Amino acid sequence: MQILIPLIVIIGLLALLALALAMKIVKQYEQGVLFRFGRLIGTRSPGLRFIIPFVDVLHRVSLRIVTMPIQSQGIITRDNVSVDVSAVAYFRVVDATKSVVAIENVHAAIDQIAQTTLRKVVGQHTLDETLSETDRINLDIREILDVTTAEWGVEVTLVELKDIQLPDSMKRAMARQAEAEREKRAKIINAEGESLAAAALGDASDTMMAHPLALQLRNLQSLVEIGVDKNTTVVFPAPLMSTIGELGSFLARETAAAASSALPVDSTKTIPGPVQHTVQNGSPDPV
Repeated sequence: MQILIPLIVIIGLLALLALALAMKIVKQYEQGVLFRFGRLIGTRSPGLRFIIPFVDVLHRVSLRIVTMPIQSQGIITRDNVSVDVSAVAYFRVVDATKSVVAIENVHAAIDQIAQTTLRKVVGQHTLDETLSETDRINLDIREILDVTTAEWGVEVTLVELKDIQLPDSMKRAMARQAEAEREKRAKIINAEGESLAAAALGDASDTMMAHPLALQLRNLQSLVEIGVDKNTTVVFPAPLMSTIGELGSFLARETAAAASSALPVDSTKTIPGPVQHTVQNGSPDPV
């Protein structure tokens, strides 16, 4: 009896140990791949699963999306410019069996193939294309990775270029190019403004030629604007003085015409002509 009790305790402990080894929990975001004596049996869905200890081996594979940074790669573009490009890839396992059976370490394999694909795709583009057409480069890298990783039961969902490092000399050259481009745009805009201003001044000059008083009014407006600053010296332009003289002559003619039209006209009276004088022997002689 004294020997039976320890034997029962040992058997109970072994049973508990076997039960602990037989119980496996597959989480909701995982899928189990079961091997029995090294042979593939199948997959196990999430939940509590029992296996045969020391006979079965259960590999749990995560089905969540994995974020994998692609370390910076020294790449020479098609136009022989050396750049350092880093990226990030997002992938997930869609076939747990293939990810365990077809390849030994799926994460390391995707990391290496992503680096080589990044170097290959970027090397086929020029520097300007690499900087401006990142969406197309990302799509090309993802398509190449999808073809390769499909045999491993992995789907690459997204690839994004994260950083592009340029040499200092290239940065200075690009800065000079951008500055020259801005100067070109400024000169074009200035030339267009001058053209529009010249056209507007031509229209204004035609209007002033048709209406002479418009020029006088514009000059007076200029004097008003000058007088706002309380200057003590006012410079009259030469055209203004001639315009003032013409304006005075015009007003004198209008006044004379108004006065002559106001006097009554008598046809019986004649206006005496001018008195003529002749000079004889040095003395005037009225006629």
